[in-house]
Amino acid sequence: MKKIFIPEQDNFDKRIDLFLSSMLPEMSRSQIQKLINEGSVKVNNDNTKANYKLKDMDEIILSLPEPKPLDVEPEKIDIEILYEDSHLVVVNKPQGMVVHPAPGNYSGTLVNALLDHCKDLSGINGVLRPGIVHRIDKDTSGVLVVAKSDKAHLNLAAQIKEHSVNRVYKALVYGNINRPAGIIKTTIGRHPVDRKRMAVGVKNAKVAETHFRVLENFKDYTFIEAKLRTGRTHQIRVHMSYIKHPVVGDPKYSKAKNNLGFKGQALHAETLGFLHPDHNNYMEFKAPLPDYFQKALNILRT
Repeated sequence: MKKIFIPEQDNFDKRIDLFLSSMLPEMSRSQIQKLINEGSVKVNNDNTKANYKLKDMDEIILSLPEPKPLDVEPEKIDIEILYEDSHLVVVNKPQGMVVHPAPGNYSGTLVNALLDHCKDLSGINGVLRPGIVHRIDKDTSGVLVVAKSDKAHLNLAAQIKEHSVNRVYKALVYGNINRPAGIIKTTIGRHPVDRKRMAVGVKNAKVAETHFRVLENFKDYTFIEAKLRTGRTHQIRVHMSYIKHPVVGDPKYSKAKNNLGFKGQALHAETLGFLHPDHNNYMEFKAPLPDYFQKALNILRT
């Protein structure tokens, strides 16, 4: 499928990837850049680069690949549905479940379970991530919203981009935080050496802001509530490690011994609030702490 664009004067000198992102809000800038790198975007019938700046009389031809048939199999996996209608489904994801398939891991994911449960998911994020508007890590539990229609997907994605979605987490961290609350504001980007980790203050990093408050202090641990003002990859895990209070059980950002038996980081997405993409009413969903998390807190209390 081909799309043709003729930029107007107010877009002259604008980067082509930014221009196409504004013209195609259903696609991310990284998706646009990938198409450019693959030669699927031509300016005046020539290949181009993402940083090309538009000029008068430019004709842009974008060739979109035909959508591939979904090759992720539905699986009968029990999932906890907190809410569902014709536009979206809200789930309580358990610790240990991957959100969507990826190379080498095509089964047992939330997407496999949802394809069996509701069949109709937004196709915007492609073959492997249908309906997935945002993610939480494999070993983070809690509330997640999934879009059933493209309209709902675009609306929810815009709310996340504008940082208007209410996302509140509970976490158990190492050490004793001796202040009632705090704000951590840094930049976060991909680690320059270990590409599976994120880091503070690296090249091409983006602003990240986390607000936290102390709920309970223990001898060697602190139970906190953390609210995201931005939504960078591993944000809470990176930020708590940055202030020397890493999340308990975190295999990437903590070297401390896990004496409480957590099988992954002690991090739970408790609250998710957003405007419904159809009727625009505010909706908020909560998932209680998992039993293993609550058990660990009870042990610390006694």
